[in-house]
Amino acid sequence: MIRLPEVPEGVRRFAGRTALVTGAGGGIGSAIAERLAAEGAHVIVCDVREDGANEVVDRIAAAGHSAEALAFDLLDPKACAAAVNDVVARHGKLDVLVNNAGVNRRGHLLELSDEDWDLSFAVNVDAIFHLCRAAVPHMIEAGGGAIVNTASQWGLYPVPGHLAYNVTKAAVVALTKNLARDHAPQGVRVNAVAPGEVRTPMLESNLSRTGRSVADLDALVPYGRIGETQEIAALVAFLASDEAPYLCGAVVEITGAQAAG
Repeated sequence: MIRLPEVPEGVRRFAGRTALVTGAGGGIGSAIAERLAAEGAHVIVCDVREDGANEVVDRIAAAGHSAEALAFDLLDPKACAAAVNDVVARHGKLDVLVNNAGVNRRGHLLELSDEDWDLSFAVNVDAIFHLCRAAVPHMIEAGGGAIVNTASQWGLYPVPGHLAYNVTKAAVVALTKNLARDHAPQGVRVNAVAPGEVRTPMLESNLSRTGRSVADLDALVPYGRIGETQEIAALVAFLASDEAPYLCGAVVEITGAQAAG
């Protein structure tokens, strides 16, 4: 039986803080939003799918925590800036930004279309750039803040047949380290998580397409199983919290000791 991380009773590391999480309408993003809210944050649940964002907000509210939905298109740089500025205008600050949204267009060089390549960069890299460019000045003015980006194990150790995803996630790693180097002196901590395989609706959908099973993936992991969304969320919460004040520019792998390849 899997023992998933839970918020210890009375732990509210984000009480009084505002957090914005992208791609939060499901999968890892919704787990992150729920974890931050459970620890006291008011969470802006962002997703291009308004219904998905609202469902997560409803779950958070039902648990007695605070959140609101915000639907916008990450492909629009102006929408990214407006989302951040709107949150700051209404709540007075943005303490935590979690850039979690991503797409995975599969294929090697000769299979990928221009659209696959461009969309992968637009969502996985450009959106982070635009959101950070909007958020960092507010964090500097407030005396600091925390940004956590979702990279991937495959951005560090590429697997065959996923060129666009691998390269964009490697770019997230580089972007994270560069932002940290530039803005650590101003109190803005930027880190990334690099998950391996995680049980999400997207993963399970892909398994049904390929005929593989979760058990097949579990067998590839030295720890004996793939990851769960709550485990990634717990790591993100730690990186964004005051318990990690000296972690800046880190890319933390969370893979059950699995080596990609």
